[in-house]
Amino acid sequence: MPVLVYVDGKMVPKEQATVSVFDHGFLYGDGVFEGIRVYEGNVFRLKEHIDRLYESAKTIALEIPLTPEEMIRATLETVAANGQKDAYIRLVISRGAGDLGIDPAKCRKPTVVIISDTIQLFPQELYDNGAALVTASVRRIPMEALDPRIKSLNYLNNILAKIEAKRAGALEALMLNHHGLVAECTADNIFMIRQGTLKTPDLMQGALGGITRAAVLDLARKASIPCCETVLGLHDLYNADEVFLTGTGAEIVPVIAIDGRRIGDGKPGATTKKLLADFRLLRTKDGMKVPYRG
Repeated sequence: MPVLVYVDGKMVPKEQATVSVFDHGFLYGDGVFEGIRVYEGNVFRLKEHIDRLYESAKTIALEIPLTPEEMIRATLETVAANGQKDAYIRLVISRGAGDLGIDPAKCRKPTVVIISDTIQLFPQELYDNGAALVTASVRRIPMEALDPRIKSLNYLNNILAKIEAKRAGALEALMLNHHGLVAECTADNIFMIRQGTLKTPDLMQGALGGITRAAVLDLARKASIPCCETVLGLHDLYNADEVFLTGTGAEIVPVIAIDGRRIGDGKPGATTKKLLADFRLLRTKDGMKVPYRG
């Protein structure tokens, strides 16, 4: 079955899904996006993703030409049109086609693209055995320059850190803010557990407000696990009992080493395993069902 892509109100085969080379999303990374998972026909926390999309757009003064309710319907219809039970959705809103200058006022209408396709998942052994991280030399863009809570199309900061991770043979790179405090990883939020308390950097330290991050905090509270959003340094992570990553693609990945320092006993911890198991029960229930045809 050919993959269909939503482009400005029309479903077209992916080979015909194109945007203008004058689109400012292509020229300047001017736009916002969301990555969303579909589990057994359930679009996980779709409303939360759409809310974050519109918040990002508002902050960069980008007027999305659909209401949030229309965007939800278009997203569900795109998944349904492809008949997918398990999928990854990429929802992209760019400033639209303009001229070669950066003035957004020259862009007549934003471009709306919704892609629903397969995703390459991490191997099970990663969840069983854990991953090693390195700290990138690339610092997170300061909030004074660009608020990290905006999920924008310009990911060069993260990409440069990811290159460092790949060259070091690591799954992910830990990114610090300009004060040397822990922010997040290139595509994931980070958590640690010390003496029974779950901790994650607060959003003012340079982290994106991840949807999976929020789900994990909810699960921890329901399980009566003390948790807090706080300020963390490398010293805190190196001496943690457990560390794990969260993200739409990653879900929850245990971390067993950072910069050559073993975390805890060097194996995925009990609390990490519990939260992963709880999340996998939640992911097919918390969201919106796809209205499949036939």
